[in-house]
Amino acid sequence: MIRSTRLLGLPLAVALLAGACGGDDPIDVTGDDEMTVDSVQPERIVSINPTGTEMLYAVGAGDLVVAVDEFSYYPEGTPVTDLSGWDPNIEAILSYEPDLVVMDWNDDVRTGLEAAGVKVLVITAPSAFDEIYTQIEMIGDATGFDAEALEVIDDMRAAVEGLIANAPDGSTLTYYHELDNTLYSVTSSTFIGAVYSLFGLTNVADSADADGATFGYPQLSDEYLLDADPDLIFLADTLCCAQSAETVAARPGWDQLRAVRDGNVVELDDDIVSRWGPRLVDFVEAIATAIESVDAA
Repeated sequence: MIRSTRLLGLPLAVALLAGACGGDDPIDVTGDDEMTVDSVQPERIVSINPTGTEMLYAVGAGDLVVAVDEFSYYPEGTPVTDLSGWDPNIEAILSYEPDLVVMDWNDDVRTGLEAAGVKVLVITAPSAFDEIYTQIEMIGDATGFDAEALEVIDDMRAAVEGLIANAPDGSTLTYYHELDNTLYSVTSSTFIGAVYSLFGLTNVADSADADGATFGYPQLSDEYLLDADPDLIFLADTLCCAQSAETVAARPGWDQLRAVRDGNVVELDDDIVSRWGPRLVDFVEAIATAIESVDAA
């Protein structure tokens, strides 16, 4: 699941797959009601889910958050601790006396927290764009910030729809999305790939996983990419792996790629791409801007 850390490369692929396999539903809210947390506003929230943390603060529930995991460092000022989202420890979480925990899918931890009388809201990787809005709405319902959550959703929806509507036609363009500098990528079957599909872009990695054997996260090769020669290269490994347009151009043979020659290598913020909270709009905007640059050339 993407949200547990600043996931990159193969760890991102594995995490997203885990999120997809965690259950039939992308969202699970446990407690007295299957789809809602008590209407009583929580007073002490622990989040061990970076995306969930961003959503909590976006809807205005940040003042209720008493502890977050080590990777929930956005927005600035979150109460970061050494709590792990990868390997949650029930006792460590309970030491903060929460009445609501936002976390990834982990049945054992969820069961343990429930047994201690704590409400749990589980958020997993979305399989469709609209599920992001549903998750934000659930965060609002769980915290008593319903109206604020709907406002966040309206703002996100308007921004995304506006960016798509105003962007040039991307259906003639190809792209490569880099998860890490060992050339792991994503196909159109993934959520990240679906974001690019909003603009009609063609993913050069799709044929590398035509049978779905890598669950949408194939590892490509220099030869594969040199042959594919994408119009656009998006780097989601600028933080983890210090990759940039300059380092890409220095790779053997890559200076011959169309995207490198034409200056269409886009440096993304790893965190924004690997999470799907309100900042996802920035990712969508980066794609729209890249398409505009190609169109204007």
